[in-house]
Amino acid sequence: MPTSSRSAAASDRLSLALAGASLGNMNPSAPRARSPRSRLIKPVMVVLALYILGAYLLAPALWRRHERADLAHHDFLTRTTAGIPGDPINIALTGKVPQLLRAMQAAGWSPADPITLQSSVEIGLSVLLDRPYRDAPVSTLLYDGRRQDLAFERLVGGSADRRHHVRFWRIAGDGNDLFLGAASFDRGVGISHLTGQITHHIAPDIDTERDGLMQALAAAGAVTNRSFVPGSGPTLTGRNGGGDPYVTDGDILLASLVDGPRPQGQPQPAADPWWMGLRRWAWSVVASLARRLL
Repeated sequence: MPTSSRSAAASDRLSLALAGASLGNMNPSAPRARSPRSRLIKPVMVVLALYILGAYLLAPALWRRHERADLAHHDFLTRTTAGIPGDPINIALTGKVPQLLRAMQAAGWSPADPITLQSSVEIGLSVLLDRPYRDAPVSTLLYDGRRQDLAFERLVGGSADRRHHVRFWRIAGDGNDLFLGAASFDRGVGISHLTGQITHHIAPDIDTERDGLMQALAAAGAVTNRSFVPGSGPTLTGRNGGGDPYVTDGDILLASLVDGPRPQGQPQPAADPWWMGLRRWAWSVVASLARRLL
């Protein structure tokens, strides 16, 4: 075969091979390279699933097992739904539910909404977008196996990120009821140090929160007969359900609710008894030293 013919045949075969390769690349059934974003979806979903499993199922289950063995004998201490020790009881009021509702309103506090899907979305948007939500829900705490009967709050700033709040448990009586409360200040939203769940973190000086609420009620003319009774006991290294440190003298500030508090917006100064001021000053010295170590 002449040289020119062999060259032409080789050239034709090469052209056919290249054409076949091009057609193979154009085959719609051939796998396409995934984008970097699509390759990240599966690992992110796996990590998210592991976080939910660990923070909301495994960690609470381990705490429930631990608490049944070691902390069931504690009094005047709330628990989370996982059985982790929560905020201590630090305030108590005697009276009836209508009196309590009027008193808290007169002091400038709002009742907290129940936890629902809608209220959970609203509090999330309040924190993220820095917009007000005066009736934002508070998390559930248990006292004597029961969730709180009532909860109130007062925002600080433009969102539910920072707020004063208190939960009350009603104990029915023959005459007046007893409302045991746990008051604390939410200083911001973060991750629980114990379970990894999203939660509010509290400020450590819960006695200031207790005293501030009682002072607001007294200024509104809603309480009388204030006194201290023994509670959970002095604590310098306490930890609540989110793992936040707190210090407290461990006493409960008790008062009686009265009818007809002053209308909201017209508080009057209410001087504390001298012994309450002396007592608060003595403990503040101890608490300030403890806060430096926390």
